[in-house]
Amino acid sequence: MPTLIDRIRRYATGPQGRRMRAKAERYARDPRTQAKVRRLMARLRGGGHHRH
Repeated sequence: MPTLIDRIRRYATGPQGRRMRAKAERYARDPRTQAKVRRLMARLRGGGHHRH
C-alpha cells in the first residue's frame, strides 16, 4: 500500500498536479493575492490586532 507521501508525489507529477501548480503560480504572481497572503501571515504571526 502506497504511503500518503507516495500518493501526493504521484499526483504532483501527473497532469492534474501540473495544472494545479500552474494555477498556484498564476495566483502567486497576482499582486492582490500577494497582499492578501501578507495580511494573513501578519495576523498569524501575531502582528496587528489581538483578541483575548
